Amino acid sequence: MKSALVYVLAAICEIGGCFAFWVSLRQGRSALWTIPGVLALVAFAWLLTRVEAQAAGRAFAAYGGIYILSSIVWMRTVEQVRPDRWDLIGMAVCLLGAAIILFGPRTA
Repeated sequence: MKSALVYVLAAICEIGGCFAFWVSLRQGRSALWTIPGVLALVAFAWLLTRVEAQAAGRAFAAYGGIYILSSIVWMRTVEQVRPDRWDLIGMAVCLLGAAIILFGPRTA
C-alpha cells in the first residue's frame, strides 16, 4: 500500500512539473513557471527512490502504468479534456501491464 501512495505522489509531481514547463514553453506563460516545475521533478525523482523494489527498472516500469492513469485523470480534471474510448482502453492495457510487473511471481 505504501508503494501505491508513493507512485501516486510521484505521478502528481512529475505531471505537475512537466505541465509547468508546458505552460511556460507552449502557452507563452512566464519562465518563472519552470521554477516550481523543477522542484516538482526533483520531488518526483526522490519519491521513486522510496518505492520498495528489488530493481530500479522494475519500480520505474511499474510506475509507467500509474503515470498513464494519472495523466488521463490530469487531462480530465485540470485541462478539462474528456478522455475518449481509446484513451481509456490504452490506460487499461497499461495498468494491466503495471500490475503484472508489480504482482507477478518472482522466480529469481
